[in-house]
Amino acid sequence: MPQTMPPYPVLCYAEGCSREGRYKIAAQWSDGVTRELKTYFLACTECLPELYGTARVKKAACRLAAGETLGEPEVFEIRRGARDRELVRRPELENR
Repeated sequence: MPQTMPPYPVLCYAEGCSREGRYKIAAQWSDGVTRELKTYFLACTECLPELYGTARVKKAACRLAAGETLGEPEVFEIRRGARDRELVRRPELENR
């Protein structure tokens, strides 16, 4: 019987923060064949506005190769065990 890994805490990426990450800040990326979420940060509620702003700056500076596309950063609620395509987007948190 295979052993399963115990759940581990998902922490906020903000420097000096040790709170649990509740949100994934990511953008839709594609190379024309593959499509996935490009993760910028995992964020707790308190650090979300600052990290979302930083993600927007990073996206603006990103250079793409021929055929690549990269959407705007979006906020998704993290659900343990859920795949990226199953995450719920929280657009109301992007406008704060």
